[in-house]
Amino acid sequence: MLLLIDNYDSFTYNLYQYLAELGAEITVYRNDRVTLEQIEAMQPDHIVISPGPCTPNEAGLSCQIINTFGSHIPILGVCLGHQAIGQVYGGKIVRAPEPMHGKTTVVFHRGQGVFQNLPMPFSANRYHSLIVERSTLPNELEITAETAEGLIMGLRHRTYLVEGVQFHPESIMTPAGKDLLRNFLAYNGQCRMQLQSTHNESSIERNKQ
Repeated sequence: MLLLIDNYDSFTYNLYQYLAELGAEITVYRNDRVTLEQIEAMQPDHIVISPGPCTPNEAGLSCQIINTFGSHIPILGVCLGHQAIGQVYGGKIVRAPEPMHGKTTVVFHRGQGVFQNLPMPFSANRYHSLIVERSTLPNELEITAETAEGLIMGLRHRTYLVEGVQFHPESIMTPAGKDLLRNFLAYNGQCRMQLQSTHNESSIERNKQ
C-alpha cells in the first residue's frame, strides 16, 4: 500500500491518478487528518508527500512523517514535499530567484534513484516560489537534479530511500514524470526490509548509549 499525504493541493489527485495507473494501491490522508501511530499501523510500502501551499512549517505532519519513517520506508516528496525533505535533514528553504508558476524548464540529472533511465536532460513543469538553498544542503543529502543555473530540482538521502523533486512529475508538461514515479514504485519490499534492518540496528545502537 502507498500512503499519499495531501498537503491541501489540487495536484495531489493528479499524483493519485498517475500512481494508480502504475498499479499502486493508494490511501490518501490530508496532512492534519492522520497520526504517526495510524501510519505505523498501516505499514505502508511507500509514502508520497504531495505539493502544497506555504512552507514545510505549515505542512501539517509532513516533516514529522519524513523524520519518523524515512529511515525504513521509501518516501518521495514532490514540490512542497521535496522542500520538507530538505528542511528535515538540515537544509534551508528560501525564496527562489524568481517565482515559477506553471513554467517549464530543462532539468539536468545524474541518472540516480528516481531519475534512472530517464532522458537527459528533460523538460519539467515547475510551480513554486521557494527552493532548498544549495549552500545549506547537509551532508546527508545529495543533489540528483538541477537547472542550468544550479537550482536544486532533485535530491536524495545518502542512506535512506528518501527522494525529493522540486518540479511536478504528475504534470503533462513533464513527459518523463510517469517513468520517474514508476522508478519510485520499484523501491520494493526487499528495499524496505534492508532499510528496516538498518533502522533496527540504529535503534539498538542508540539504546546502548
